[in-house]
Amino acid sequence: MIASGLTDLALDVPRTAAKLSLHALRWTMGLTPHRRPAGDIEWAWLESGAADGEPLVLLHGFSGSKDNWLLYAPLMAGCYRVICPDLPGFGDSTRDADNDHGIAAQVARLAAFLDALGIARCHLGGNSLGGYVALAFALEYPERLLSLSLFNNAGVNGPERSDLQQKMARGENPLQLHSRRDLDRILALVIHRPPYIPLLVKYLVLAEHRRYGALLNRIFGQIIGDALERPLDDRLGELDIPTIIFWGEQDQLLHVSAATFQNERIAGSELVVFEDVGHVPMIERPWATAQHHRDFLARAIVSQTESAAA
Repeated sequence: MIASGLTDLALDVPRTAAKLSLHALRWTMGLTPHRRPAGDIEWAWLESGAADGEPLVLLHGFSGSKDNWLLYAPLMAGCYRVICPDLPGFGDSTRDADNDHGIAAQVARLAAFLDALGIARCHLGGNSLGGYVALAFALEYPERLLSLSLFNNAGVNGPERSDLQQKMARGENPLQLHSRRDLDRILALVIHRPPYIPLLVKYLVLAEHRRYGALLNRIFGQIIGDALERPLDDRLGELDIPTIIFWGEQDQLLHVSAATFQNERIAGSELVVFEDVGHVPMIERPWATAQHHRDFLARAIVSQTESAAA
């Protein structure tokens, strides 16, 4: 008890300093924080761009947060109302260990969140777990989407599995985080060429995992259960929404073969594979990814306008 209390106290000052720095960076990047209840969830999100622009909702990956889009969102905000929420169980949204955090539950909550914001239709994108939720949402509520953007999404099994996927299938969790050494190891798995990350940021990440580690492990188990028991492979042919798939060729978490697999089965989908990029192209290659993304959305809008006119 005493050791735990001293550890929390030691992390408190750097945690506060890191959060202040993060708030300043959000302000600099033109991202405004918001909060609103929807159903049983208090949602937190960042927003940027014109309030009357077409909504572009971007979902983060497992153990991430809305700040995963900090560099990317401003690059898309010129034409769109960019909304980056914390999924329930992560970041500053409701984190309740008694809640169901399976994919179906998250999809239903996302629909309630969009309803609360008065968004009938939107462009939806997601990375990793967020991509899994986005893809499942597209299959459940296709009428609510203008387009779908997948960034190294989970939920689909390609013909090949990464070493990490094989370990996960055996019930192992190589993403457990207990120390700075674990954090550096995980960053090397996620990002092909990890950049320098200030110690303050690392302290913040460690403090969050120390506080919510048990919840994250529970959520991880639910996600893996869904991925193994209810993968979306056989439903990809149902999609009739403009779709783009981004992938990093050096992704060590989800094998790049899943990108080609989806591209072949989603009619009319586009595929962009980046060399020397890992699991998070919007962080590792934000400008190039955003350029492809903006071009794709512009084509999707033109296509929809022509279809409506016909």
